[in-house]
Amino acid sequence: MSKYELLIFDWDGTLVNSIGRIVESISVAATSCNLPALDETAIKGIIGLGLPEAVAVLYPHVTDVGTAEAFRRAYAEHYLMLEAEPSELYPGVALALQQFRDQGHLLAVATGKGRRGLDRVLDGQGWSDFFDVTRCADEAASKPDPLMIHEILAHCGVGPERALMVGDSVFDLEMARRAGVDSVAVSYGAQPLDVLRAYSPRMTINRFSELGDWLRSAGTAEVVAYVG
Repeated sequence: MSKYELLIFDWDGTLVNSIGRIVESISVAATSCNLPALDETAIKGIIGLGLPEAVAVLYPHVTDVGTAEAFRRAYAEHYLMLEAEPSELYPGVALALQQFRDQGHLLAVATGKGRRGLDRVLDGQGWSDFFDVTRCADEAASKPDPLMIHEILAHCGVGPERALMVGDSVFDLEMARRAGVDSVAVSYGAQPLDVLRAYSPRMTINRFSELGDWLRSAGTAEVVAYVG
């Protein structure tokens, strides 16, 4: 097995192709609250944060609790409607995760979702008991605060040098850096690689299957960008 005993994954944009639905739900919530429309790039830039933190970044002038709660409610209602048919896993994710488990890796999720939302989607994938531990923004702290990773490491009894964070946003990579954990950036999620590379991931990948290839090579190579 590679040097990484524990693999920690972001959810949206890393394991699950849900970015478009998040962008749409943010836009619908903004309209319902009579807030200015924002372009897709701006919205993608906050994916990975907890929802209260995301709203604070997108609409810093919104300070009253009533508007913030109305936004949260409108977002959740629209997202749940879209998720009547659950977002699909990215190609190769289910197979790779099972292979990682069979190879002896511990598996974890650290996500900006709330606990109710994550439990719902895990149940929809038949993964309620698949991961060794999961942490959400509303029970720890929003990324890039490293608390979620600290709690995952403590739960698993693994030192930071034996853990790897895999994510698609600067918040994932900065959270890993603050926790002293190596990271891998994926190119197919919310944010482009030219932005993510500034956070010094050990590896960048364009397809989830490439993670397994790298781990099998012991996970000790220099930073490489796959092309394809």
